[in-house]
Amino acid sequence: MTGPFFSAPGPFRQGGAHAHHDCRHGEGPRASGIPLAAPDYKAFNAKLIPNIDPATMLGVRMPQLRALVKQLRRGGLRVLGEFLDDLPHRRFGENMLHAILIADLHPSITETIAALSRFLPYADNWAVTDTIRVPPLSDADARIWLDQLERWMHVDHPYTVRYAAVALMTDFLDERFAAAQLRLVEAIRRDDYYVNMARTWYFATALAKQWEDTLLLLEQRRLDAWTHNKTIQKTCESYRVPAEHKTLLRSLRLPRVQNTL
Repeated sequence: MTGPFFSAPGPFRQGGAHAHHDCRHGEGPRASGIPLAAPDYKAFNAKLIPNIDPATMLGVRMPQLRALVKQLRRGGLRVLGEFLDDLPHRRFGENMLHAILIADLHPSITETIAALSRFLPYADNWAVTDTIRVPPLSDADARIWLDQLERWMHVDHPYTVRYAAVALMTDFLDERFAAAQLRLVEAIRRDDYYVNMARTWYFATALAKQWEDTLLLLEQRRLDAWTHNKTIQKTCESYRVPAEHKTLLRSLRLPRVQNTL
């Protein structure tokens, strides 16, 4: 496939042509009837994701992206397969669409891992990685998935590391939780803001869901000072944690440290 999937004119214009696929003019599949482009939302996203060139954004909200996915699926898997293989994508919206399609088009965990191994090296922002979800996991799938997440936590690419930490939070903090999983995120040592915010998010969520095991990590001061204090801050901002837990957490704050991230 040549040209950006969301070329202009294309699916992100107001209105749009009837859904079709035309590679002759360097255009990807288009969806009709969805007024996707929203300049105000583009400006909002540009502030939230400052490391992305605003010129690659068109301002597309998630419900509209998901509606576009439904339209594109009706166009056949061949077109979607061509799009997923056409890496790297040129636009932020293309990466977001790809992130949504991962679970939609790859029902098995082995297919999902293969698809993510192709895509994650091109992920360049937190919004894309945080959008990715995997299909429901069987117990056998969960073991394979946990091993893969641990491997991804040790790669050089920061957004792959972030994805692995967020996926561990999403997929393993409930009935599949084991205290040893805390050490996987504890062991991540990266001087990258978005990686360390993912670690903070993981530990704050773990405190809400697995209080005793996660509290021990803070009481033993096993985290770096920045992540330790930021975890306490985010947990105290959460409505899911009772007041008495927040009081205890505030007593565990470390002396103020310089934020070098």
